[in-house]
Amino acid sequence: MSDNLTVTLPSDLEIKMVRVFDAPRELVFEAHAKVEHVKHWWGRGNPLDCEMDFRPGGTYRFVEHAPDGDYAFRGEYREIRAPELIVQTFEFEGMPGHVCVETLELTEEGGKTTVTSVTRFDTKEDRDGMVSSGMEVGARESYEALAAYLAKLS
Repeated sequence: MSDNLTVTLPSDLEIKMVRVFDAPRELVFEAHAKVEHVKHWWGRGNPLDCEMDFRPGGTYRFVEHAPDGDYAFRGEYREIRAPELIVQTFEFEGMPGHVCVETLELTEEGGKTTVTSVTRFDTKEDRDGMVSSGMEVGARESYEALAAYLAKLS
């Protein structure tokens, strides 16, 4: 399946990403909710250490082992409504204190699932910093890895 990630900046504080996956919503949700699935795709296909307590108030920490170094990310799950909504905080440990809130909405139509992710930042500077960090390329690579992983599970 060809890459169909769209990235927009709907406000000074937000990044919106939309991607359609050729898989049912329950499976796409599960791929975000269970560590045994997340480790296969989240880190752009690189080896990933994952700790997840997937419940409201639970936390996660992912360490991606990329060719150019290790990158650690952490956050807290704020709201979960299976299989349609995940709200979580997100912090890159390389820039501590810059915490954003990600809202993932999953909708299904005709056996395909659209994942809409809106990330809200405290400041425009934080949002612009994330945009300039190569976040779009990383998200694109992770979503490509997710699409390939979902194809194996289907």
